[in-house]
Amino acid sequence: MAAVRVEEVLAAAAQEQQQPRSVQVEKELELEFDLGNLLALDPNPPPAAALRGAGPRRESQLRALARDNVQLLAARLWELPAERADGAAGPLVARLPEPAFRLPREKPPPRPRPPTRWEQFARLKGIRRRKRTSLVWDEQAKEWRRRWGYRRAGGDPARAWLAEVPAGADPEEDQLAKLRRAKRERVARNELNRLRNLARAHRAAAAPPLHPTGHQSRQELGLAARVARVSTASLGRFQPRLPKEPAEPPSRDGGKKRRFQPLLGDLAAERGRQLELLRGMNSKKPALDITRAVNKQLREEDAEAAAAKGKKRAQRGKRGRRQQQRPGKRSGGGKKGGPARRQQRPVGGGGRRKKA
Repeated sequence: MAAVRVEEVLAAAAQEQQQPRSVQVEKELELEFDLGNLLALDPNPPPAAALRGAGPRRESQLRALARDNVQLLAARLWELPAERADGAAGPLVARLPEPAFRLPREKPPPRPRPPTRWEQFARLKGIRRRKRTSLVWDEQAKEWRRRWGYRRAGGDPARAWLAEVPAGADPEEDQLAKLRRAKRERVARNELNRLRNLARAHRAAAAPPLHPTGHQSRQELGLAARVARVSTASLGRFQPRLPKEPAEPPSRDGGKKRRFQPLLGDLAAERGRQLELLRGMNSKKPALDITRAVNKQLREEDAEAAAAKGKKRAQRGKRGRRQQQRPGKRSGGGKKGGPARRQQRPVGGGGRRKKA
């Protein structure tokens, strides 16, 4: 093999850079374009002789093929209608058509957020959300005031010195006291709703009940520590670590965090996973998990043994009840099968007699 000088390689590279390739690319078969997805499909077969093996020749052929296809795609993009973004000095932007191919997505679509209780009530009653300003003009004070809350427009009706008597009301009834009483009821109802919301939030992240001191198990202590850690504003990220505690902050539900594979990663590993999946789908024999099968067999044997043991206990209990029901069987301390001792009253005047 002849030696190649470095000067010759550099000169050849400089000569290639000085001679730019033409933007006109000729193909035997036209490419299929999906400009909405910036996709170009090349139906022309690649040269098989140049792609055999691995080496610089194969890499150069692949680069040349990719360059030609990208050049054709860019030429098609320049044919689309374009406009200037952000005024006349902005970049030139092309309007892409609608995609023709539906590309699959790797991750599942996000689940829709469940509606809140207010959203369900608003949908049931037909209430539509309207954006209203927080400030309104107060004719009495001649200034802009808040629509609700403290120092709102129109003032507090409960603090007014004059109140209108509604039609059909008792003229002797104190309308100002009625307004103050209604306000106290509204304040009490709002406070009750606030406490209910706090109780509902604390119930969702409440710590499990612990036994008295000296009876806490390891699982109970770990669960209580995890709930206490995630109850902070930072979800336990800036809390001091306990001995032998993992560095990763625990999740709210205590489960494992889902991890997705990256979109652009190791192609060899992805190819291996897909081939393994296809191999399992094409196989007629089901995949046998030895560990799972052995565990299942052990569980069945333990269940059968427990059932047999319970059956024996039930039979032993029935036998004992039958022996207690026999009339000749007594619990005395005499010999087996001998006559039972009976207590007889003494004959004669030895006993006490009742006076007539």
